[in-house]
Amino acid sequence: MTILVCGEALVDLVPVHEGPLLSPKLGGGPFNVAVAIGRLGSPVAYLSRISRDPFGEQILASLRDAGVDVSWVQRGDEPTTLAMTTLAEDGSAEYSFYADGTADRLVADPGDLPEEISVLSFGTLSLLYEPGASMYAGLLHRARAAGKLTMLDPNIRPAAIDSTSGDITADGFRDRFRSWLPSIDILKVSEDDSYWLGLGTQGTTVDDWLSAGVTAVVMTRGGDGISVFTAADEISVPGVAVDVVDTIGAGDTVHGALLSFLQKETIITSNAVKAMSKQDWQQALEFAAKAAAITVSRPGADPPWASEASRD
Repeated sequence: MTILVCGEALVDLVPVHEGPLLSPKLGGGPFNVAVAIGRLGSPVAYLSRISRDPFGEQILASLRDAGVDVSWVQRGDEPTTLAMTTLAEDGSAEYSFYADGTADRLVADPGDLPEEISVLSFGTLSLLYEPGASMYAGLLHRARAAGKLTMLDPNIRPAAIDSTSGDITADGFRDRFRSWLPSIDILKVSEDDSYWLGLGTQGTTVDDWLSAGVTAVVMTRGGDGISVFTAADEISVPGVAVDVVDTIGAGDTVHGALLSFLQKETIITSNAVKAMSKQDWQQALEFAAKAAAITVSRPGADPPWASEASRD
């Protein structure tokens, strides 16, 4: 039972605290999710196209160090995507991207998925930049039709949408998002992303997303914790108090920790997620909140290892 994480890896140029310098940190939502799952001890593979440049070599080495299967990785001579990160006083991050002609957006369809791949994860820039975005959307629909559990985090980056040179508008992306809903088992969104997607601002409700086919909506609320909405329940857990260095990778850690929890509990089908009790969700969300708190306590996207995020 392997989790296949699909999407980009990139390099975050993160401000060095109390100085003007930038420090390169490996990142990208799907990359962070894969690393989190691997570090937490669950079987995970990674699907992307990674550059042969020095950054690409570092990305591959980091994936291997986390225990991620990289046999699904494609390679290319194109450069690695870069993200310029700006940090606010509360540690929250804003991004601008350098992604024209980069390797990850040129990923090719991997073909049929073997039975051992039971869960697929999608997210972030890979859902935006063509031609890779269309490939991933097709893979998402195929996976759900084949009975595999799917999880998606749109991880909205308005600056990236504004800079796609006419590939897609904000409204066009929202339309694309709605087209994914019937094929998503678990939709993970931040509170800010939910507003951008129209929740509560354009007459959209969580029930609309659930009615469209989503099994569960997991919403992160920063330091206020995490909530999940299903057809039967709404469950929330508080955030874990910690000194925040920055919030880079926090949502990705929640994503990875939830999938690791579900894999270890053998909750790997739509019906199994639908059958989760309030106690099941409580335990899953508490584990994810604990893991995310560790990530925000250190600079950059640095998810915890299993020894740091014990469920005991």
